[in-house]
Amino acid sequence: MRMLTRIAAPLLALAFAACSSIDVNTNYDPAATQKLEGYRTYAWLPQPTGMDERVYNPIVGARVEQTVDRYLLARGYQKVETGDNPDFLIGWHGAIHNALKAETVDAYYGYPWGGPFTDPFYAGGAVTMPETYMREYEEGSLILDIVDPRSKQLVWRGTAQAELEANASAEQQQQKLDASVKELLERFPPKPK
Repeated sequence: MRMLTRIAAPLLALAFAACSSIDVNTNYDPAATQKLEGYRTYAWLPQPTGMDERVYNPIVGARVEQTVDRYLLARGYQKVETGDNPDFLIGWHGAIHNALKAETVDAYYGYPWGGPFTDPFYAGGAVTMPETYMREYEEGSLILDIVDPRSKQLVWRGTAQAELEANASAEQQQQKLDASVKELLERFPPKPK
């Protein structure tokens, strides 16, 4: 029984880690809110370049653009070439970095031991203290930028951050990208307050 209680807490911490969510934030130019509502056509900015080849490579670039295109087209936006005078330009950036997370787990799930099930070594069923574990993991960030093509000014930015699974398949990676893009673009255009 003691061995089970010792390994239950770390296993529970890992189970909670698997239920990671996507953190989404957006920011925009309040003066451009009305203009953003009228946007209907878009074109892509040139693909970004960066040092991290896990993020900045043709496969990831194509996946990001195809996912965003699929979502925008479903919402009635039309993709055009840069020379066709689009209403807005869209670009993306990404990053992968290490992060730490503290997770506290109660080894007995909040219930004190006592009564006929008391372990004689625990002096009448003493309550155990919760244990805190530090977990290091990789976090991925996706940034989508909406740029006014005439002024070349950034008018909207959305950022999605999520924990990356160590050995995720291409399908799992695509599901995480789909969820991130959907949550980001549900906030575009911003609703005036």
